[in-house]
Amino acid sequence: METQLILLQVPELNSYVLILPLIEKSFRSAIHPGRDGEIILCIASGSTKVKASSFTSCVYLHIGENPYDLMRDAFAAIRVHLGTFRLLEEKIPPKIIDRFGWCTWDAFYLTVEPVGVWHGIKTLTENGVPPKFLIIDDGWQSVNMDHEDPFRDSKDLIGLGSQMLCRLYRFQENEKFAKYQAGTMLKQNAPQFDQEKHDKMFKEMIELEKTKKALKEANEDDYISLPEGNVIEYLREEDGVERGGLKALISDLKKQFTNLEDVYVWHALCGAWGGVRPGTTHLKTEITPAKMADGLEKTMYDLAVVMVEKGGIGLVDPKQAEDLYEAMHSYLADAGVTGVKVDVIHTLEYVCEDHGGRVELAKAYYDGLTKSLRKNFNGSGLIASMEQCNDFFFLATNQISMGRVMTSGSRTQMATRWEFIGYKGFSWSTAVITACGRANSFNLIGICSNQIIFVLSSMLVHELSVVDVYVSDKVGRHNFDLLRKLVLPDGTILRCQHYALPTRDCLFENPLFDGTTLLKLWNLNKNSHIKKFKAIVEELKSHENSNLPQSDIFGEVVYTIHIGQDDITYDKDFTAQFRKNELFAVYLHKAGNLHLMKGCDKMDITLQPSSFEIFTISPVYEFSENARFAAIGLENMFNSGGAVESLEQKLDGKSVGFVIKIKGAGKFLACSSIEPLQVMLNNESIKFEWTSDGLLKFEVPWTGGELSDATILISI
Repeated sequence: METQLILLQVPELNSYVLILPLIEKSFRSAIHPGRDGEIILCIASGSTKVKASSFTSCVYLHIGENPYDLMRDAFAAIRVHLGTFRLLEEKIPPKIIDRFGWCTWDAFYLTVEPVGVWHGIKTLTENGVPPKFLIIDDGWQSVNMDHEDPFRDSKDLIGLGSQMLCRLYRFQENEKFAKYQAGTMLKQNAPQFDQEKHDKMFKEMIELEKTKKALKEANEDDYISLPEGNVIEYLREEDGVERGGLKALISDLKKQFTNLEDVYVWHALCGAWGGVRPGTTHLKTEITPAKMADGLEKTMYDLAVVMVEKGGIGLVDPKQAEDLYEAMHSYLADAGVTGVKVDVIHTLEYVCEDHGGRVELAKAYYDGLTKSLRKNFNGSGLIASMEQCNDFFFLATNQISMGRVMTSGSRTQMATRWEFIGYKGFSWSTAVITACGRANSFNLIGICSNQIIFVLSSMLVHELSVVDVYVSDKVGRHNFDLLRKLVLPDGTILRCQHYALPTRDCLFENPLFDGTTLLKLWNLNKNSHIKKFKAIVEELKSHENSNLPQSDIFGEVVYTIHIGQDDITYDKDFTAQFRKNELFAVYLHKAGNLHLMKGCDKMDITLQPSSFEIFTISPVYEFSENARFAAIGLENMFNSGGAVESLEQKLDGKSVGFVIKIKGAGKFLACSSIEPLQVMLNNESIKFEWTSDGLLKFEVPWTGGELSDATILISI
């Protein structure tokens, strides 16, 4: 089982040590478990033909007093040493970084087609959460299996894992998308879509496939008389009208849904799951047997791996890797696609035996991908997926600045669901990847805040941990109330300034299994901090097959939290001014409570297992003995403080004015020990609510995406 970094705490030195395996020439290193608590540094090329017996720089050790600075400083040093990647701060992230989007995968899987895509965007837009970007996931490509006609789309993409045996036979879209004719979905009689009927047809096709498989395995010939699989599609081509394909569909989508700005499509690193089919393109391709490395085999072995190993990969000659990506991406860019989600990146290590090993093969493919990214997608339009191997971190992130971190888990089984949540929230690989030079993008949700939020739910793990937000729900089956807490009416989000990290006091604890530790994640906004506390106290192994509600198994737990240096780490730049603050306003999102707390104060909170609370923590400005003020943010948003773009004080004789630039709409919260003389919003005096406990509220209307200017005048 592989480990790609180890962080050690050294109490005797009041320091931390990072052990980081590296790339050296044609070899990559990883940490494997040894006996009696020892660790083994495993150095491998991935090919029996590439060997060496001595190494000079296969692992890096870095020591520091601050674990967060240590990670950043270590990767800055490695960046200079290797010269193969750039840090996130050195690159321009894709436009989608602070936007909301929709991905087609969970709605359709491989049955995605134009009509369903259209209605997916339509439903979200009509309900006030318009996507700014769309990801057309797996199912749009022209692929087939080795036993099928090499120049026709497969009709056998129903069985579980069947797509992993498919290979790309052309770079254009498949027939489902190719037959789209310009203006089809703009007409009054445009095809309708019913998710329930679609799901029913899909299930019937799955059952048919299962029946066929069972008959074949039983050596019965009855399967021959069963009908062939069908492709679910709703378009009917008009005679005499030219096909418009993907290009026409994207044009119509942007014409109808003006908030939609970016369209990404999925593809595997090697083209499709099974690579490229030999003899169908101009590229030199060979079916290469796939074999897992020992480390990966013990870390991850699932259906995808089994199927890829079964079918092998149609590997394009590494010398033509640049041609492969140029052929795919130039066509897509011309069609209006602005980026790609590149999946199954780790598969290169399966097929590296005859190509100089995994490092040399990766260099060739990542170099080609980087050149195409610069040429076709603005240098940044790429989301990396299934990329959590250190050869990707060190070799591919010179240009790539966004990646998807995900782990699988049953949505019906409590244990696997919470293992997933705990992994997502408490993963230092997130820090490593970001330090290496890419931000995180998650399917489901992900936002960040302008103050410290302490969150404790699966969605808010995503929220605090990532940059862009996208959902992958079925058409119309959204929780719009929840989405409106994440997404503004123009499709943008309130985003934190950094990536989320666990607080110091739970870095070396195990919130997932110890039954006592509260998972706490923190992040920063422009004016304050955000933390999230999450109750993961289940004894998961005892209930791993249980589907009972958590409340039926576990009781509530009282946690003591404190707002101190162990919980808050300030940025060296824009939040350094808050380091010496003595007083903070702390707003609990779910409870709706406001507290004034000093850095050493403690607070008890009671949480049910699998629940959460969000703490927005803002610095208090004290301008006289009894006069205090703090801006909290928008009450109706999970990331309340992300709405505060800036805050300035203006003294004027016997009064002080707080000038706040606000992003978004809803009820704005602030803490004021004195009732304001006046609240001005966009140069007009407005009504406000103020209570004796210091809670100030006023409504901020939507201004079409422009910032609102609020001035709160307080007598001193």
